[in-house]
Parts: sequence; structure tokens; C-alpha cells
Amino acid sequence: MNPDEQLDYLVKGSVDLIERNDLRSKLSRGKALTIKAGFDPTAPDIHLGHTVLMRKMKHFQQLGHRVIFLIGDFTGLIGDPTGKKATRPALTKEEILQNAETYKQQVFKILDPIKTEVQFNSEWLMALGADGMIKLAGKYTLARMLERDDFSKRFGAHQPIALHELLYPLAQGYDSVAMKADVELGGTDQLFNLLVGRDLMREYGQEPQVVMTMPLLEGLDGIEKMSKSLGNYIGINEAPGAIFGKVMSISDQLMWKYYLLTTDLTPAEINTKRESVSTGALHPMEAKRELAKSLLRDFHDADAADAAEAEFRRIFSDRQAPADVEEKRLDASPEPQLVSRVITAAGLTESHKDAQRLIAQGGVLVDDVKVEELKQTLDATAGKSYLLKVGKRRFARIVFA
Repeated sequence: MNPDEQLDYLVKGSVDLIERNDLRSKLSRGKALTIKAGFDPTAPDIHLGHTVLMRKMKHFQQLGHRVIFLIGDFTGLIGDPTGKKATRPALTKEEILQNAETYKQQVFKILDPIKTEVQFNSEWLMALGADGMIKLAGKYTLARMLERDDFSKRFGAHQPIALHELLYPLAQGYDSVAMKADVELGGTDQLFNLLVGRDLMREYGQEPQVVMTMPLLEGLDGIEKMSKSLGNYIGINEAPGAIFGKVMSISDQLMWKYYLLTTDLTPAEINTKRESVSTGALHPMEAKRELAKSLLRDFHDADAADAAEAEFRRIFSDRQAPADVEEKRLDASPEPQLVSRVITAAGLTESHKDAQRLIAQGGVLVDDVKVEELKQTLDATAGKSYLLKVGKRRFARIVFA
């Protein structure tokens, strides 16, 4: 590809590009660029939202550029305050390192392990020491720091801002100085931090990095940013059937954003598929199945994708139970037991109230028969067995013993 073709390929799906001419200029030199993306290992699992940046890293990698997967083992100890309304609790060094090991195992489901460099920012940030950190802090002003939206809002609302939180953007920016980054990638919520990197590189006499941001991927609810804490995520280490089922649960509209940000299809190919859906030539459900299989081929393999699709069709199209239904053994009772109580005791809902709500919505089946009444009971004498379906994807074989 010539520089213009590379530029068009690389900006797919991006939001901010600062500056476009700078990136084109760097590409025109014909040298491999250093591409940086940082990930603080604050949780052990990588989810689909994280892979948006990784896929963009892969695109640079495919064009022969040097890609560095930066693990923020130092910045993770500070805790990224981005978007937070309160100071977040700090993790221990042991928790950070343990999570970092799981990251190293998962990133190569997207990135080429031979072409990817994994670095830890403690290597240069720890070496700064107290005097180095003071000198670094002297290169930025409090007024500039308070221009950041979340800091500004907290300051205006008289909510506490811990001093160490102000160090986070500086530490992330210094990463770019230490790595002499040509391009830094991040989510749109990271724009301020990425721009601090540009400022600090100028302060240290370096050519400022190009900043490229990617959209934040909404979770399964289609509203909030994908997050494990919100339970709206798709973990890339999840079982194939779980991934397939979760993808099939997203809205038809959200599907196209997933296509754009989590697959390698070009915008033209995605538009063609979208047009086929709008004209009725392709059913939205089939388009979603293709998306699910594409992700599974990345995170598992083609056989797992085919098996997950077949199992999904068996359960939801043919309305059969999964082949490997978990068996739950409950204490037998001479008295009939409320279905809602059985569901809760089996761990299929978090509370009795949730079980009642699902029954009222018609979302509970016993041996393929819908439970119609909140006070419906089951014979709980020893030896009785029932197949329960709760919601769209939860099945269990209940055995009273």
C-alpha cells in the first residue's frame, strides 16, 4: 500500500486523529512506526471491548509497523481516574502482576505473537524515583490538568481529587517519551491522557506522537460501556457457546458497530452486508450468526465456531435443551415446593424476587411447559427430576434426593 492507502486502511472506525497530516507524513518515510497502546491490568480477563484497540494494533502490525502491547503495571497501581466520580481503590502489586500474566496469555488471540512486543511501564517509571517524578510534574500545570472533564466536574462539585490521581496522565504521557512512540492508540475517554503524551514529548525535545482514538464499545445492554463490573461483557476466554449466545442477544442496530470495531471486514464489505439486511436478502439473525462465528474463529477456532452455531440452533431454533445440561441436586421434601423457590435454590436466579419476576414474564419452563402461576409447585419427593429453563440461556436438570 502507498501512504494514502495505508492511511485509509488504518483510520477505519477511528474517532479522533491528531493529526492526520502528521500520520501521513510518518507513513511516507517508509520506516516502521512504533505503535503504543497501554492496558492497565485491573481485572484478570480481557473482554471484547478491549479488543477494539487490539484489532487496530493488528492493522498496524499487518502493514509492518512495530506494535508494543504496554502493560501498565506501574500506572495500574495509581488507578486510572478517567470517567470516575470518586477516587478508585488501589490494587496491590501482587494483584496487578497476576492479572498481567493473564493478559499476556490472551492478547495473542488477536495479535501476532512473533511480531508483538510486550513491555511493562514499571521499567522506566520506577526508575524515575522521587526526584524524577518531581521534575516530570514540573512540566505540566494544575490549570491544564483541571481542563480534563472528569477532574473539572469533581472539582466544581467539591468532590475529592487525590493528588496521586493527577499523576496518572503524567505517567501515561511519560510512557510515550520513554518509548519514543510514533502513534498512541486509546479509547475516546483517553483523549486527554493521550494529548498529555504529545505535550510531554515536545517538552523532552521529541517529535510528538500521533493520537488515534477508537469508540467505546457498548455492552450487551446497548447502553453502557462494556464492563465486567456491569455484567454486560463478552469475555474472550469464555466458552464458545457462551460467546455465541451473547452475540446473538445484542440488538440488530448494535450489531453493525460490533462488525465495524471487532472484525477485519472493510467498511465497504460491512455496508454491503447491511444493505442485504435492509433489502431482505439477508435476515438480521443470519448476519448476527456470521458475526458470532467470526469472533469465535478469532478467540477459539473454526470448529468451535461451527459447533457453537449448531448448538445454538438446536436450543433456540429447534427448542431443545443443551447437550450438557448441568445437574443440580436438591434436598427432597414431602411437601410440594414452589417453582420460584426451586429456581433460586438451584442458583438459576440471584433472588426469589428475580425468580418470581421471570415467571410473571413467562420466562420459566419446566419440562418444556411454561410456568403460568407464581404459586405453581413441584413434587419434591426423592427421585423426582425436572428440566428447568430459566430465561433465554439458563438450563438445569433438577434432581430431588
